[in-house]
Amino acid sequence: MTRIKIKFNSPVILSFLAVCFVATVAGVLTGSVSTQLLFMTYHSPLTDPMTYVRFFTHVFGHADWNHFFGNATYILILGPLLEEKYGSKIVVEIMVISALATGIANYLFFPNVALCGASGIVFALILLASFTGFKDGEIPLTFILVAVIFIGQQIYEGIAIDNNISNLSHIIGGVIGSIVGFILNRKSI
Repeated sequence: MTRIKIKFNSPVILSFLAVCFVATVAGVLTGSVSTQLLFMTYHSPLTDPMTYVRFFTHVFGHADWNHFFGNATYILILGPLLEEKYGSKIVVEIMVISALATGIANYLFFPNVALCGASGIVFALILLASFTGFKDGEIPLTFILVAVIFIGQQIYEGIAIDNNISNLSHIIGGVIGSIVGFILNRKSI
């Protein structure tokens, strides 16, 4: 009888989600104090070194369990496939770029809004995944549809709906995923 083993198949994605889980638990246990101190970016003084740290660490914190599980589901569906296709280093780079870009954008354009969560990374992975069929100089129709639907929805919601969701983070993440997807898949032609 063959033994079935559990494989740690996606170290970046699983490690990222483990940190998010711990940050969310800490946020729940401290009444969001740890989230505000470490895992949320907001318009704090540029003289505060934590301002720069939070540009990156805000992606680990989540407002509540629904927020965490929503992001974790997408990341677990898409992340391992993308990590296998492009490698751990590329996935880390996408996460770091998405975190920094969304953190800085929030700081500059929404000085009265705090931001936490991995939604920018989720959208980067969604758009990157839609590029996997790119070959022979052709842009997959699935990419166009995903871009129009997801980014269009975020633009609409950002203008028409006040729902406390950072639509700009979603758009920035989607743009990052699209650019990286185009560059990576163009090199493989």
